[in-house]
Order: sequence, then structure tokens, then C-alpha cells
Amino acid sequence: MSDTTSAGGGNDVTTPVISIRPVALAAPDRGQDLHVRVTAPTTGQELPVVLFSHGMTLTMDDYAPLVDYWAARGFVVVQPTHLDSLGLPPDDPRTPLIWRIRTADLTGILDRLDTVEAGVPGLAGRIDRDRIAVAGHSWGAQTASTLVGARVVGADGIPGESMTDSRVKAAVLLCLPGTGGADLSPLAAQYFPFMSPDFAELKTPSLMVAGDRDQSPLTVRGPDWFTDGYRLSPGATDLLTLSGAEHGLGGIQGSHDTRTTDESPERVAVVQQATLAYLRTALGLDDDAWPAARRSLAAAGDPLGSVDSK
Repeated sequence: MSDTTSAGGGNDVTTPVISIRPVALAAPDRGQDLHVRVTAPTTGQELPVVLFSHGMTLTMDDYAPLVDYWAARGFVVVQPTHLDSLGLPPDDPRTPLIWRIRTADLTGILDRLDTVEAGVPGLAGRIDRDRIAVAGHSWGAQTASTLVGARVVGADGIPGESMTDSRVKAAVLLCLPGTGGADLSPLAAQYFPFMSPDFAELKTPSLMVAGDRDQSPLTVRGPDWFTDGYRLSPGATDLLTLSGAEHGLGGIQGSHDTRTTDESPERVAVVQQATLAYLRTALGLDDDAWPAARRSLAAAGDPLGSVDSK
């Protein structure tokens, strides 16, 4: 798949980016300030925004292959470091609520976009607040999904309250955990009971990305567990399945995470290009970007991935 267009449409044009960390956002109910990394192009106006939620044990300093790629093509990317990466002890009263606090981190960023802008030299007044997307990988994908309609099923089997945020117009969900209950492994059932989503109200346009060799210790099922969000949510318009990819999707976490066992720059490039194209179309920047990306993948002689669309 060729990378032929930019976030603003036309030929692919990249621009230098600036990355500032940490920008501190007050969060009194969290117990400590929320620290975020902001990566933005140095030029351009009316820049769309992506909030990116990291996977377990990672931080705002990870996922450079995606973050830098998007920013160089016209997006402002804001990455929080969630509390689970700060070594909370099991007896900390916030630990059982960590999945809720993760969602609050993202909505808190949206509530404080003025502070985010002010924390980056030259960014003030350049953000398009009507074009906001969320993205995330693994646990971060579940966190992001709650802003676009996914709900967590409680111990009583009833989906909890909606945390949908109408400011979010699109989502990119990478290795989104599937359904809970009997599908969870004993490990997940004990330590991550909140990984029991209901996707019925996930109605915001969303791209799901999964690897066909992603065998997770969190489920008794196989890699198809990571496609549940596509099958079960009305807003999941497309599913990109990467051939031969495990949980790292070729290494999207970047060099700080040494756990990737399916390292492949080619797979990472597919994720970069496909997610950019989807965001540009879903946010109304270029109606043909995502259809063109789908056609390119379908026409590839030896495709690294395939797309299913509803």
C-alpha cells in the first residue's frame, strides 16, 4: 500500500514535529497530576487531534512509530501515562478502579485542551476541536473504546453506565480485547475482571486492527478474540487483519518495548498507512483516503493484511 496522501489531502507531505513531555494536567480526584506527551506538526492550522491510550506497563513515551507518523502528516497526538504504569501497590484504593481512571484520563485531556495547547510552543489556536479521535493498543484499546460506546459488564452480567464522549468522532482500536465471561482465562478473570466489554452501543465509526497470530494469555480462545469488537459493534466499520502478526503488530510500541516477537517494519508500515488513511476519512479530511487504502491492500500480490468492511 503506497502512502500517497497527507492528513490534509493531496500528495504525501510531511512536516517536522515537536514533542513536549511532560505537560501536567491537574487531576485532583486522581491522586496526582496527569502527565501527557504532546506531539504536533510545527506548521499547519486546524489540526485534528488523536488521544492515544497505551497498553499495560507502557507509558506516554511509547508507540513512536505511530505517533510520529501521524504527527508528521498533520495530527496532534496526546499520550497520557496512566496510573497502572506508575507501580500502584495492590492495596492502593485506586487499583480496583484503574480501568475507570484510565477513561477519566482521556476525558480529562479533552476537558483541558487549552492547557495542552499552552504547553506546546506555537500550538495555541491551531487545534481543530471538531475533529477528535481516540486510539489505543491492547488495554489502551479497551480504554479508548469506552469513549466511543463500549461498556463494561458487571459481575451481575449487566452492562455498566455509558462513558461515551460526543467530542470523539472516530476511533482506531488496535488489538482490542474481546468478550469476557467464559472467554477469559483464569488469569484474566482473577486480575482483570473488567475486561468484559459490551459492544452493542459502540456506534462511533471505528477501525479495528488485529493480528492473526495474536494468542493472548488473557483468553481461552485464539486470535479471533481480538475481532469481537468488529463483529459485535455497529460502529466498527472496518477490520484490518495482519498476516503473521502477534500482539505487537510488528512492533508498533517502538524500541522501548523489547517484548515484540513478531518484529516487522513492513507490518508496522501497513498499520501506519492504514490508520492514517482511516483517520483522514473518518474525520472528514479526505473521503477517498480510506477507500484507496482498502483498494491498495486488496490489489497487493502478497498482502501483509486484509480488510473486512461492513
